[in-house]
Amino acid sequence: MAVLSPNDRDATAYPIQSLFVPFPFVCFTLALATDIAFWQSNNLMWQNFSAWLLCAGLVLGVIAILAGLIDLVRPRTRALRAAFPSVLLYLIILALAFLNSLVHAGDGWTAVVPYGLTLSAVTSALCLVAAAVSARKYARLAWRI
Repeated sequence: MAVLSPNDRDATAYPIQSLFVPFPFVCFTLALATDIAFWQSNNLMWQNFSAWLLCAGLVLGVIAILAGLIDLVRPRTRALRAAFPSVLLYLIILALAFLNSLVHAGDGWTAVVPYGLTLSAVTSALCLVAAAVSARKYARLAWRI
């Protein structure tokens, strides 16, 4: 059995939420790509892909939120927890994705163009903002160490 110093124990305290957050971001970004493909080709296959990607992103986003709640009660992950603006952005992204999923539940062209495409673009842009806010926090933490 290895004996860990206090610094080594802190290094092993990796937040569980960080494992799940990238998956919804990828799903929502790919939903934008499939919405653009549907807009350009009018092939219903792309609309179905968008609906499935939104569903997968929402499920994985809820799992990420639950993992974040687990991280809240773990004392060793205190320094690596997401900041409040990041959490707020994650919740806004999930709310917009849920609204986008409701829009995509419609049939035909109006299920994607213009509102579904717009919501996908806004959701993807907010994913980029959330990633930048999170990266900024981790960069400040790295400079402190």
